[in-house]
Amino acid sequence: MSDPGVVYGLHAVTSLLASEPRSVERLQVSETGDRRLARVIELAQAAGIEVQQVSRRELDRSLPNSRHQGVVAQVQSGRCALSERALPDFLAALEEPAFLLVLDGVQDPHNLGACLRTADAAGVHAVILPKDRAVGITPVVHKVACGAVQSVPVFTVTNLARTLRSLREAGIWLFGASDAAEQDLYASDLKGPVALVLGGEGGGLRRLTRDLCDHMVSIPMTGTVESLNVSVAAGVLLFEALRQRRQLQS
Repeated sequence: MSDPGVVYGLHAVTSLLASEPRSVERLQVSETGDRRLARVIELAQAAGIEVQQVSRRELDRSLPNSRHQGVVAQVQSGRCALSERALPDFLAALEEPAFLLVLDGVQDPHNLGACLRTADAAGVHAVILPKDRAVGITPVVHKVACGAVQSVPVFTVTNLARTLRSLREAGIWLFGASDAAEQDLYASDLKGPVALVLGGEGGGLRRLTRDLCDHMVSIPMTGTVESLNVSVAAGVLLFEALRQRRQLQS
């Protein structure tokens, strides 16, 4: 099932109920009597959400090959990502230099979920995704992100190049990641308003995206592997930026 209006898994659903209970229309839980479901049911009932007990077999049938852990939430459509029209006001309201993650063409939901989870851990203000040629906020993304879909604002944009230009006009420096870049990540100044821009699996950044970046940086590699998985690379870049920004604050 790829319905973006479905969130499953104990951690993902618990986080959703704790942070955005109004977005949940209905909750299905397994009749197995798993004690771990008690907290989920308690949160749902406190928010006045309908709780429907169904057989484990029914959940397996509706979510084949998924680790739903006996709980599935039906979410209102349109609650998972923000429109690009809201981005300028969002940036203007920030009380500290912008810290953004831009993902150009990530198509694996596991990678996107891992990137969102890392973005949450690093304190990223928002994640920006293109609408086309990229995975959206799917149930798998919710599951892997472990609640980060609710905690990190995600903006889906129809024209990534136009959005990148608008970020530059707003005074945000764009740092693209490429294993071919000559500038070392650790020699780069990431303390101000920045957006770290990473490409998708295999092809990396598209040419126009790369051309719009102010700087291209690389992660030093000393082994035989030529490149890192996008979610791993995102973790390296984001936490180096976080380290520098904390030094600035101290």
